[in-house]
Amino acid sequence: MTTDPTTGTWRDRWAGALMDTYGTPAVELVSGRGARVTDSDGREYIDLLAGIAVNALGHAHPAVVDAVSRQVATLGQVSNVFAHPQVISLAERIKEIVGEDDARVFFCNSGAEANEAAFKLARLTGRPRIIAAENGFHGRTMGSLALTGQPAKRAPFEPLPAGVEFVPYGDIDALRALADGSTAAVILESIQGETGVVPPPPGYLARVRELCDAHGILMIVDEVQAGMGRTGRWFGYQEDGIVPDVVTMAKGLGGGLPLGACVAMPRADLFTPGGHGTTFGGNPVSCAAGLAVVDTIRREGLLDHARRMGDLFREGLEGHDAVWEVRGRGLMLGVVLREPAAPGSLDPLSRGLILNQPAPDVLRIVPPLTITDQDVRTSVRIIREMLS
Repeated sequence: MTTDPTTGTWRDRWAGALMDTYGTPAVELVSGRGARVTDSDGREYIDLLAGIAVNALGHAHPAVVDAVSRQVATLGQVSNVFAHPQVISLAERIKEIVGEDDARVFFCNSGAEANEAAFKLARLTGRPRIIAAENGFHGRTMGSLALTGQPAKRAPFEPLPAGVEFVPYGDIDALRALADGSTAAVILESIQGETGVVPPPPGYLARVRELCDAHGILMIVDEVQAGMGRTGRWFGYQEDGIVPDVVTMAKGLGGGLPLGACVAMPRADLFTPGGHGTTFGGNPVSCAAGLAVVDTIRREGLLDHARRMGDLFREGLEGHDAVWEVRGRGLMLGVVLREPAAPGSLDPLSRGLILNQPAPDVLRIVPPLTITDQDVRTSVRIIREMLS
């Protein structure tokens, strides 16, 4: 006799059907609009996590809904055996916001895949060594995990692809001590996200650019979390006025759909036909969403808006007795607490707020770029009450 799998609570069904990679979630979300979401019990939350910095335009933005609806009713999936207008147009948009006419784009489905592509580009230089940052995060596939400087995530899956060495993030002297003519690439996040929103010292990326130029090293900047307007610029590295050799992006690019990209400048444009690929990369529906995201950020002035809303968060939270500092830029902020808080002890969900805690002493704020000043003010009030 078999039981009906659709009976029981959603928690029972989750536990019975999904691998235990995340644990059982605290709530089941069923709808959203803008920066607000609703769970299956009808409770509403202000979403300061945005699918982990994914929903750049918030939930159910009309531009994304319209673009995806029209595209899925027109042409769904064609593989990369054929061209289609959306993939060409989005690649051209990405070249514009990166600011390099000679850049070339490879589309994939996630940030981990984008970093896998960057890893393979580094290998094609013929040099054996790659330098990455301690506490950096670049994904959980075997290649991207090899680049991730977090031993606890790496250890269960070793041996990983070889040749990656780690230095403290932001320490240019440590990087200089390792970099030489055998180094293929340096890979860094423009702001470390999963570690707790850690920006580099001012000018650090510019000094890395100089070092890479001196040794003929590819500079790879991971913009998966910090990119697509989150910091108030299209990409975090633009704060230092540089252009990397490779830029990886995902999350906000697809506006909620799976879409990643690895962008290579001429010196790193090393793939040849058959050298890399993915079935779903550059899917017409995902690319239609990506076009809607880029065009809406431009049309609605969301880069400036992200800076203003970030300032509003900062002004409201700095000075609270429990807060040491608010770090980051734009709408990629880490609220650093004076004392660590045990996971779950602050319980923002019970207060109608979604945000997470990437480190015991850090709250991460990465809401939709479209969040309103009223939702920011309400969120600040709730966070202050929670910390008190």
